[in-house]
Amino acid sequence: MHGNGNVAARPAARGSAARGDGRAVGTVQKQGVGAPGITIRHCSGLEEFEACVALQRIVWGDDITVPSPIFVVAVETGGQVLGAFESGRLVGFTLAMPGIHEGVPFLHSHMTAVLPDLQNHKIGRRLKLAQRDDALARGIKLVEWTFDPLELRNAHFNLVRLGAVVRRILPNCYGVTLSPLHAGLPTDRLVAEWHLDSERVRAVLESVAVIGGKEFVRISLPSDIGEWKHKDPARAAQVQSKVREQFEHWFNRRYVATGLERAADITSYLLESPSPPAAESPTKS
Repeated sequence: MHGNGNVAARPAARGSAARGDGRAVGTVQKQGVGAPGITIRHCSGLEEFEACVALQRIVWGDDITVPSPIFVVAVETGGQVLGAFESGRLVGFTLAMPGIHEGVPFLHSHMTAVLPDLQNHKIGRRLKLAQRDDALARGIKLVEWTFDPLELRNAHFNLVRLGAVVRRILPNCYGVTLSPLHAGLPTDRLVAEWHLDSERVRAVLESVAVIGGKEFVRISLPSDIGEWKHKDPARAAQVQSKVREQFEHWFNRRYVATGLERAADITSYLLESPSPPAAESPTKS
């Protein structure tokens, strides 16, 4: 689950990272992008973790809320809880858990949330850039998260604005839930891999085009599929099933989703084979 705000085109500069002491992370808070007066820093203490829980309820409701003890565990085991604060008020956060792939540490970014009235102020991107700064400062070069293939705004943010790539789909990852967010559909999830210090990610964050002139396989969806989920879930389920089969087919052949293309009422995932030159080798879980 990943609810992201809008994005900007400037990368975060690297800097020192604080851990749970109330100081801002790196130099992200000095860039002047997005809403003014927003500070990004590590969250600490039960009061701030409970504020993260309350923010979840505003954004997603009660059915899939992560409780505050999980935030404590994340911080104490090497994960991250980064908050966006406006005059001391929490307006967004990102939560990540520590993980390991074949002996290599990474972060699993479980959720990023921003208050609805501030979701067009680039706070989500600032949180992700702070996440990147902190991870790199600790020698961690990979962050992963899952997202719904039908949520094309998130897909654009993840692939186009951040430079993540996708090699895996997890069918019905969290099961069918009662949450209105999921509309009774299977919770298929793509796994975003954000290789933080790769040439691809650096180029994307510096607004350098990285996919021009390449040949792609396309997996196409109606651009308004996100609305179908709630207005016509049966119709959305048909699209979801077809898209799931296509992703499984091409991922089994080592194709990698690296971008999105919009044309009229259709939006297409762009899949490159066998592996984008700037992306690292596949990870396994």
